[in-house]
Amino acid sequence: MLNQHKILRVFKLISLLKKAPAKSTRTISMMLDLTERTVYRYIDLMTEIGFDIQKDKNNKYSIAMEDEGVDEYFTLEEATLIKELLLSSAQNSAIKDGILKKIFVKSEIDLEANHIINANNSKLVAQINEAIAQKKQVVLQKYFSANSNNISNRIIEPIKFTNNYQMLCAYELASKKNKFFSLERIGSVLITDKKFAHTDLHHFEQPDAFGFANLDEQKLKVDLLLNLRAYVILKQEYPMVIPFIKVDNKNKTYHLTLEVNNPKPVTRFVLGLLDEITVLGSDQFIEHLRTFVGQLYENNKMGQ
Repeated sequence: MLNQHKILRVFKLISLLKKAPAKSTRTISMMLDLTERTVYRYIDLMTEIGFDIQKDKNNKYSIAMEDEGVDEYFTLEEATLIKELLLSSAQNSAIKDGILKKIFVKSEIDLEANHIINANNSKLVAQINEAIAQKKQVVLQKYFSANSNNISNRIIEPIKFTNNYQMLCAYELASKKNKFFSLERIGSVLITDKKFAHTDLHHFEQPDAFGFANLDEQKLKVDLLLNLRAYVILKQEYPMVIPFIKVDNKNKTYHLTLEVNNPKPVTRFVLGLLDEITVLGSDQFIEHLRTFVGQLYENNKMGQ
């Protein structure tokens, strides 16, 4: 059982480092409930078996993504077959670690890292469903916010999971708003003795592919052409966008067209990968990008 826990933590670390933003060892240690020394040891282990671990100028870690010309990129069928062979007959193979690296980093699906994490998350789902049935408030402990890059406890009244169980819609007491919380970013769940007190404010609407509900009834159409690297990063960070991407295997391009309820995440994504993305539209989204960049420029001038 101890070894299983270690494997699960390594898989969790792989998943964390594959997703933006890069994270400090302190953040990782808090999210995985490990000492920083153990985090460093796991990072060294991943480096030894072939993962390209990157450390930025702020001493934050991430797994480097591959360039768009890489030919070692596994298809869904290839990755699934390799996974099955590996689990059934290659447990003692000397090259197993190298194959694992390719599966986790270079396949069209995240394979078992996320699936194992999801299996672990089934306990969280069961606890939250219990709280919903009993109409009890819940504390999401050690919740990691990608927007603020902070870890904190959130007191909520859970409402409903999205269809794919990746997001939880809940009323947050502190902000007095209905929000979506990523299941993967929840450390643990504590069911309190307090009953729902804000049922009249509960509202659920299926979120867009970036996890935002249509609260102000204003949708924005986005039309992007991605290269392979941008495609891989996008689908790993926001897997719900996958049905909206049209793949052109011959030209190695990926066409994303969808409507979003909040432009913030897709704006951040585009500006972070300007050399990898061509913005085709809409006119409204292009104008939003121009305004956003202009405001950043003015703010930087004022801060100098």
